[in-house]
Amino acid sequence: MDLGIRGRVAMVAAGTKGIGLACARALLAEGCRVGVCSRTEENLVRAKAELPELHAFRCDVTRAEDLDAWHAAVRAELGEPDILVTNTGGPPAGPLSQMTDEQWLAGVDATLMNVVRLVRLAAPGMAARKWGRIVHVTSLVAKEPSDLLPISSTLRAGLMALTRLQANELAASGVTVNSVLPGHTLTDRQLHLANVRAERLGITPSEALQRQAEEVPMKRLADPAEIAAAVAFLCSVPAAYITGVNLLVDGGLTRGLG
Repeated sequence: MDLGIRGRVAMVAAGTKGIGLACARALLAEGCRVGVCSRTEENLVRAKAELPELHAFRCDVTRAEDLDAWHAAVRAELGEPDILVTNTGGPPAGPLSQMTDEQWLAGVDATLMNVVRLVRLAAPGMAARKWGRIVHVTSLVAKEPSDLLPISSTLRAGLMALTRLQANELAASGVTVNSVLPGHTLTDRQLHLANVRAERLGITPSEALQRQAEEVPMKRLADPAEIAAAVAFLCSVPAAYITGVNLLVDGGLTRGLG
């Protein structure tokens, strides 16, 4: 299927590994010009070695000034962004009672405010051109709160509301806004959480990962490319009438109807 986005300019936040890199790869395959960002030079170099077509920029998405600079650099090097994929690592894991104010505030900047700021930067140009695609990569914990991830669960539930509000505001301008909620996906973040669970339960990390897989009706973890495929479709021309959706890509794990 031709997604109709060849030549479009895409920004993919935290796009040098895991789901972010998979999204960048999927958009490159559709002929997009893709700019990614990362906090570390090492990740940028590794991503460029894997995908030489990428335009890679140093950026800490928790810092407003870094986001401003990344957006300006993409515009200067590639042109006005038509596609924005927001994405970050998750906030700290641990019991709710142990989360500090500092961790909560850091989570707000890393998980919520970067989304607000990036859309504020990219959406006006999209609206002026009457075309744009915005996709937020969040998590199934938005709908199934996790005791191990209290900050992420809280903020990602709020992102569902933000997605709807942004979609309502931008719909008449030809800009769609949707969220993808991945389930258990084999990424560095999942490996870190497996280590945390293993320590709490007195099992090995591989056993913790196997238990995660057994929770899923499909009895396996997702590959990042499977999440990226959903993101790429929501960025497409055929997806023009889909907006305000919070799409679970979780192998059937989430039990709720809403």
